[in-house]
Amino acid sequence: MLLTAFVFLTAASCDAEATGIVVADVTRTTVTEVVDAPAAVAARAAATMTAAADGTLAKLLVAPGAQVKKGQVLAVVDSPSAQARLAQAKQALAAAKRSGGGGVSLNLGGATGRLDDAAADAFAHARAAAGHIADPALRAALLAQIAAAEQNYRAAAKAVASAVNGVGKGLSSLGSAMSALGAAQKLQAQQAYDLAKSTVDALTLRAPIPGVVQLGGVSAAPSGSSLTDLLGGLAGGAVPSAGGAQGSTPAGVEQSVPVGGLVTAGAAILTVVDVSALSLVAEVDETDILLVKAGIAAEAELDAATGAVYAATVQSIDVLPTANSRGAVAYRVRLSLGEGKFADGSVAPTPRPGMSAVAHLKVREAPDTVAIPSSAIFSADGRDAVWLVDPDGRAARRDIRLGVAGTQSVQVLDGLKSGDRIVVKGVDKVHAGDALP
Repeated sequence: MLLTAFVFLTAASCDAEATGIVVADVTRTTVTEVVDAPAAVAARAAATMTAAADGTLAKLLVAPGAQVKKGQVLAVVDSPSAQARLAQAKQALAAAKRSGGGGVSLNLGGATGRLDDAAADAFAHARAAAGHIADPALRAALLAQIAAAEQNYRAAAKAVASAVNGVGKGLSSLGSAMSALGAAQKLQAQQAYDLAKSTVDALTLRAPIPGVVQLGGVSAAPSGSSLTDLLGGLAGGAVPSAGGAQGSTPAGVEQSVPVGGLVTAGAAILTVVDVSALSLVAEVDETDILLVKAGIAAEAELDAATGAVYAATVQSIDVLPTANSRGAVAYRVRLSLGEGKFADGSVAPTPRPGMSAVAHLKVREAPDTVAIPSSAIFSADGRDAVWLVDPDGRAARRDIRLGVAGTQSVQVLDGLKSGDRIVVKGVDKVHAGDALP
């Protein structure tokens, strides 16, 4: 924990160099307690677009660094296999609609069994295909659609089984059983067609968020890192990937997929990063987190902008802890990040997501308060104390009660008043009754 404050004392010392003892007057000032925490700059969001099926990158309609809008077409993947599955699903749907489900089967049990096997296989393939959809919203919608279709199919299949059983026992008609079977077949064919069409539609990659384009996926964080992975926590819809179509790429080779290059399902094509609002994500140790509140002011210093100070404000504090590389318990604190300034007043450069920083959180402040240098305080009998210069110019121990602690000074809640003279340096050389300068 780093604590910063400013205090001004009127010091007077006689033979200070010889004795090593310095006496000063107690004054009033502002004491600020600051918690320091490692942090990283984070983008508002990031989303990686991946290939929905095996094929080739047919078109790349944007250049790296381009600013794009939500919904804008960025690239097109050509996948003959996905197109073939769509054509097959369309034919199967047409056949199911034509059949009507009214035919008579001599082996209803065998037919329903084969249909159940085919349905199970279709739903399994559907889930696998949906897993390759990069857009989280589209992927979730497809999975929900598949789950609903499977539930409807089971209900229909159960009705078929009941009807077939009724036929065997003379409790139902064969016609109603075949109608239920036909309905199940139509439902299965419709769901297969919808999924195949969604996969083909997803071959046209559209920006899910506005932002800046970069080719490939989000680079994986080094093993053991606790800050560089923070962007992943804020990247809406991001799919971490090293980029490229065929796994790891040798050093010195472009990792992005070129136009005309082969891609596999799930390969990262490009990433959109929303940098319209940058923020900081800091890791605050458990010993300090209870001091941090939403809305408190802060400052940030970046390794990449030496001498610049950026304004920040605490927005939220995570409820659950986050494991970090130091093995300590820490909590993530999210801060808005404002403009940076150098000491001469010039504007600092705009940070990039992922840059390392130190956040200085101003957790407590005591304005216009009695304060003394931290070097004046010593512990005696389990209490904080100072050496007070009595009216005779001799050292007298004075117990005090402390408040807000800064780097160089500490607030005194009780025991001293402005104008008192105390030893501020060399307290270890002083004894009760010693004559003081």
